Amino acid sequence: MSDTPGTDTISIAADIVGVDRVSPDGPGANTGLFRQRKVFGTVRPRTADEVRRLVAAYAARSVSLHAYSTGRNWGLGSREPADDDVVVLDLGSLDEIREIDVDAGWAVVEPGVTQGQLAARLDGTARMLNVTVSSAHSSVIGNALDRGVGLRHQRVEDLMGLEVVLPDGEVVRVGWWPDAHRQTPVYPHGLGPSLVQLFVQGNFGIVTGAVVRLLPRPEALRVVRLNFQSAELGEATAQLRRWQAQGLVSGVLKFYNPAAARGYGSTPGEWLAHVCVDGTPAAVAALSGIIVDEAVRSGVFTDVSNTDAADPASPHHEVTALVERSYLGDPDVTDTVFEAKMGMPADQLDERIGFLFFLPLLPFTPEAVVKADELLERVREETGIACGATGNVLGPDVVDLVVTLKFDRSDADVAHRALDLVYESFTEAGFLPYRLDVDHREWFDRCGGQPSERAFTRRLKDSIDPAGTIAPGRYF
Repeated sequence: MSDTPGTDTISIAADIVGVDRVSPDGPGANTGLFRQRKVFGTVRPRTADEVRRLVAAYAARSVSLHAYSTGRNWGLGSREPADDDVVVLDLGSLDEIREIDVDAGWAVVEPGVTQGQLAARLDGTARMLNVTVSSAHSSVIGNALDRGVGLRHQRVEDLMGLEVVLPDGEVVRVGWWPDAHRQTPVYPHGLGPSLVQLFVQGNFGIVTGAVVRLLPRPEALRVVRLNFQSAELGEATAQLRRWQAQGLVSGVLKFYNPAAARGYGSTPGEWLAHVCVDGTPAAVAALSGIIVDEAVRSGVFTDVSNTDAADPASPHHEVTALVERSYLGDPDVTDTVFEAKMGMPADQLDERIGFLFFLPLLPFTPEAVVKADELLERVREETGIACGATGNVLGPDVVDLVVTLKFDRSDADVAHRALDLVYESFTEAGFLPYRLDVDHREWFDRCGGQPSERAFTRRLKDSIDPAGTIAPGRYF
């Protein structure tokens, strides 16, 4: 906590939310072991109107704010601000699903609404949520605003409208919102500039609500599981890309290096791929059969199966069944797969484990995927940190590569050196990050688009938030 005027600063919030909702403490430990910033304290508002009043009060006193949804931004900072001397807003108590329309395919949710909470409301309906493979207790809005990747596509594609408190306390709604007097198609862009994306990785305001698109639930779904050796990485990538480019794949095709594949019970030392196919029962049977036949004929894969989830005798039955349910919008409230990957429950990560993320984009080519694997092997040779890598295929040309660095907390310095090496080597190869952790903010100027674009972004920030009230230093 900072020195004075900390006590006076935090007392401003007590007058708005009540003494019991204010603490002089910071946001607590973070699993990445990033430097803990000095803060004036933590405030836990319960309503969007309280957030509005807090922003207006602190803006009038030139005090900056850092807001988080549920704080599960693991590996990138968790709840940690980017700068010192801020008031932290914990929005986890804004956990209302305000409205939902299953027929039209939308829900209005607040920042504290988790993917497990929203998925439960959709259980048994014809609609589903685009869930991630993270904990069921992570925020829908928080992850989408930082460009998290779900099992169907990037979650920013699900943001139809946002309710935002601007730095002066004004509340605006952008994008598509339900109209009580007329029903319009759910579409975020409308007339004029499309402003929803302005607030994605943009510290121009605090989001207190969002319209989230709900997806049609497929009639049938199957996941084809494939294993292959490291020596076949290039050939396997070429085969996976062909299926993606020719429209055989539904949702996000995923592949895992041996370190990441362990969490799914894969054969030690082998790579793993999950290829999802959905649609009508006849289409699923035909397409999954085609993929299995081609995979076997290719000779690239050591094991090929499209029956694991349906076959209780399969050694991969339980985990594959959970994977298929995730593709169907069930984030698994028991966190079974998540705990298998992490080795402990979600609420213990920040206190017990060392964990870092690096998130670059790669061309979906054999050459790029092999190169990325070679770069991670160099990091292991130089630091001893064996990085996990999960490829989320976003189309025939782009892979979102999730690089994970798990480490003993006593080895934090070595792990952070490994993270720096990953940043340097991947960007030099042209594999630029699309999300940043709280200690690598300067990479916005190294990777954040053209110089003129970055300058224009900062002009917008200075115009909208001249006092730097909202999340100073977060991305720009």
